[in-house]
Amino acid sequence: MQRLYDFLRRHPTGVDSFWAVVLLGFSSLTIVFDSDGVVHTAANVVVTLGLCLVVALRRKAPVQMLLLTAAIGVGQLIFGIRAVPSDLGMLVIAYTVASAPGVPRWASRCALFGALVSPTLTFLRYDAGKSDQSLSFQIFSVALLTVPFVLVWVLGDSMRTRRAYWAQLEERATRLEKEREAQSRIAVAAERARIARELHDVVAHNVSVMVVQADGAAYVLDTAPEQSRQALETISGTGRQALAEMRRLLGILRTGEQAESGEYVPQPGVEQLSDLVDQVRGAGLPVDFRTEGESRDLPSSVELTVYRIVQEALTNTRKHGGPDVRATVRVSYRGDDLELLVEDDGRGAQQEYYEDGGADGLGHGLIGMRERVGMVGGSLTAGPRPGGGFRIGAVLPLKPAR
Repeated sequence: MQRLYDFLRRHPTGVDSFWAVVLLGFSSLTIVFDSDGVVHTAANVVVTLGLCLVVALRRKAPVQMLLLTAAIGVGQLIFGIRAVPSDLGMLVIAYTVASAPGVPRWASRCALFGALVSPTLTFLRYDAGKSDQSLSFQIFSVALLTVPFVLVWVLGDSMRTRRAYWAQLEERATRLEKEREAQSRIAVAAERARIARELHDVVAHNVSVMVVQADGAAYVLDTAPEQSRQALETISGTGRQALAEMRRLLGILRTGEQAESGEYVPQPGVEQLSDLVDQVRGAGLPVDFRTEGESRDLPSSVELTVYRIVQEALTNTRKHGGPDVRATVRVSYRGDDLELLVEDDGRGAQQEYYEDGGADGLGHGLIGMRERVGMVGGSLTAGPRPGGGFRIGAVLPLKPAR
């Protein structure tokens, strides 16, 4: 059925032509059985063909068909041509002109005027002074003939208004979707640029360590070979870590960015989480912070990612959690991975805040989290927590990928 419906929508003129042929058949039968002279029959044939043409082309050329209908109606009144079944085409063109979105308003008003005066003119032309019925009954008959014409025009005008309303809604939805996509792309680009600057500091720190160790190793190379060996091992490990950071940066570095002046220092990491939690507690948000497993040295990018995720998650808890909300932060060392869990028992964020990357139109926090976790080769989950609240979980590899 859906295919048939789509086919009919793609071929409106064909559908109208089918109904025009059906109307022509019924009108032809009426003309044959009610023949009243050659002239009268010829006039009925002309009227029928004209109105069937109106039905067939009503959506292709509505204004022209309205003018043709008006001419046929005036001709019927002047020459006294009785109504035939094809006169239903007048109802059809009245509805079409009132409902079609591209038809000028003057044409719709002309159709309404014709719907109001045509029954009265028809009565005056054929029945006035020829009936012995009361005046009130005659007025009622005229009103009864007028109602169908007015109803089809009102229905058509209502359809026109509804179509215009839905078209406006669709246009607005399309525009909002494009704006949302553009905002998401801008947010991703801005967040990547910010991450690039932060990791640039981390890489610069690693290179500075390598330079210092190399200078120290060269200074004590002859007098303390053991210290030189330890310095070289430190340089090797730091170099591998810096190389891994540079590989992660290749896809997101901004072209042509100026290096910032000043001393390069490491970014905050896991050791600074206690200070962050104390700061949040001081702001009025109770936080239960625990570390599980045996702590170990982490890559600088992983430390920075952990710190920023906890920072953003606790900020979102304060923003969306509501009153009397409590938060929990868990940092667990599991083999070669670090598992991070931040959850709260508040009312949670709205659905649009965490779907499609968290493009909430405000801080784009979840976009930044996903970008950070993706850069270190980890995975992130975010969504409502069973029993109420919100949960953010991340699994971060502790060893750089080969």
